[in-house]
Amino acid sequence: MSEPEREGESKVADELEKGEATHRRRNLADVQRHQLEKLMARPEKAVHIPEPPKPLKPKDPPEFVRFYMGSSAGAGSEVFHVYRHLRRKEMIRQDIIQEAAKNEDADLEFHKRVAESKVREEERMAKKRAKRLKKKQRKKVAKETSDDTATETNSSPRNSQETVDTHT
Repeated sequence: MSEPEREGESKVADELEKGEATHRRRNLADVQRHQLEKLMARPEKAVHIPEPPKPLKPKDPPEFVRFYMGSSAGAGSEVFHVYRHLRRKEMIRQDIIQEAAKNEDADLEFHKRVAESKVREEERMAKKRAKRLKKKQRKKVAKETSDDTATETNSSPRNSQETVDTHT
C-alpha cells in the first residue's frame, strides 16, 4: 500500500496488520475511539441502529388461580412453589404499575414547571418590553421638545436678523 492510501487507516489497524497489537487495559474513550475507527474503516457499509426499547407493559392479573393456598396453614410443601411464583409475578406487575404512575407524575410535574416557567418568562419579557417602550417614548418626547425649543431659538434670531436686515 502506498502512503496516501494508508492515510485513512488507524494506528490500531496498523498494529493489527503487523501483529504488534497487545491486550491492554482500555478506558471508555479508547473503546469509543476503536468503535468509531471500525465504523469509519468502511464507510460504504450500512450501520445497524437498534430501535429504543419499548416501555414495559404489565401483564394482566390471572383471572382464575388454581391451587392457591398461600403460605398459610394447610398449604403443603408441594404447593408453596406455586404460591411463590404467583406472588413474584404479582409483585413484578405491581412494581411496573407503580413505576409507570411515578413516571407519569414526574412528566406532569415537569410540564407544570415548564408552563410556570414560560408564564414567568412572558411576564418578565412584558415588563421589560413596557420599560423599553416607556424609555423610547420619553426619548421621543424629549427629542420633540428639544426640537421645538431649538426651532424657537433658531427662529427668533432669524427674525431678529430679518428685522435687522429690513431696517438697513
